[in-house]
Amino acid sequence: MSSLHHRHLAVSPDWLALYYRHPLEITHGEGRHVWDADGNRYLDFFGGILTTMTAHALPEVTKAVSEQAGRIIHSSTLYLNRPMIELAERVASLSGIPDARVFFTTSGTEANDTALLLATTYRRSNQILAMRNSYHGRSFSAVSITGNNAWSPTSLSPLQTLYVHGGVRTRGPYAHLSDEEFTAACVADLEDLLGHTRTPAALIAEPIQGVGGFTSPPDGLYGAFREVLNRHGVLWISDEVQTGWGRSGEHFWGWQAHAQNGPPDILTFAKGIGNGMSIGGVVARAEVMNCLDANSISTFGGSPVTMAAGLANLSYLLEHDLQGNARRVGGLLIERLRAIGAASERVREVRGRGLMIGVELVKPGTDEADPAAAAAVLEAAREGGLLIGKGGGHNTSVLRIAPPLSLAIAEAEEGADILADALREVG
Repeated sequence: MSSLHHRHLAVSPDWLALYYRHPLEITHGEGRHVWDADGNRYLDFFGGILTTMTAHALPEVTKAVSEQAGRIIHSSTLYLNRPMIELAERVASLSGIPDARVFFTTSGTEANDTALLLATTYRRSNQILAMRNSYHGRSFSAVSITGNNAWSPTSLSPLQTLYVHGGVRTRGPYAHLSDEEFTAACVADLEDLLGHTRTPAALIAEPIQGVGGFTSPPDGLYGAFREVLNRHGVLWISDEVQTGWGRSGEHFWGWQAHAQNGPPDILTFAKGIGNGMSIGGVVARAEVMNCLDANSISTFGGSPVTMAAGLANLSYLLEHDLQGNARRVGGLLIERLRAIGAASERVREVRGRGLMIGVELVKPGTDEADPAAAAAVLEAAREGGLLIGKGGGHNTSVLRIAPPLSLAIAEAEEGADILADALREVG
């Protein structure tokens, strides 16, 4: 065990997880690669949990951060903040929400916490609908609406949460149905649930579940839900913390795959927009955003430095069509991984969109999740020079693959080769 690992254990909570038997200290990165303290180079297919969205050490972002830090680092929301206003204008325009207002936070957890505050205040209800297998952050309110018990450490809650079917297409009681039948069954379940409870404030849903293993419903399901929610006056919160900014390739936001009944009432975002800087945020139509009748500010949300990073990163993303790159390169990578998976008894399913891909592992010859195999593949991939993540609602048995959106075809091929070797090594 390294000296740094010893020091980590001496001062950190027991529940602060580390990857790998011999945890990794990453010292620097460039493009789609990172290096550890021993000088080993890795192809990064996880991006610090989907956060390094464009590239490591992207010159446009590092320059913007340096220049802004040389002027002023902090002021709070009590003063006019040009970078914050400029980024808010761009996000509001891109959100698809009419008459949008934007509030910046420092994380996705805080963004979802703010969305819950807005929804419960606006609707005067503390009931929330959430999806099974979901994850929305680590605050007291966010864990109380997380439908994945591996990430929800307490049942105590300020909210009454009811969980809805639909986030996982290939497991559960409706898995055998066609997409059309699956959607109809989930809508019927939602209708039935609303008939047995007081009207909830909102439904919060990840269009593609992140920690849950990159699972998603058929296109249009949340749009069909929206029709029901509208009749009951229930708001729709789209948690785009992992799905947003074009990562799915097909759409800029995950909710756009379910847009037949309009955009969400509230949208939350974080992670990739800052390319590693701490940015989260909430977008809502003015009527909802302005419902709070008490004073509120943010000390660190909308920091001039993080906003400068966000502006530079978003500009780079749009100017270089990284959404299109995610669609093209991600499509090739998914097909390659599906071919690899077809040759392995351990791979139950390869799923995802763009550069947001899950490889679900099971015990050979069964449908039973195999978290030990996922951990072993994670280790073997690292030994081969590839960093990936893991997750899933069934005992953390899904390999999560989410490289920076600038991934080149040759790098996608290299990563697929390393992962194929890792799967063969585990057997």
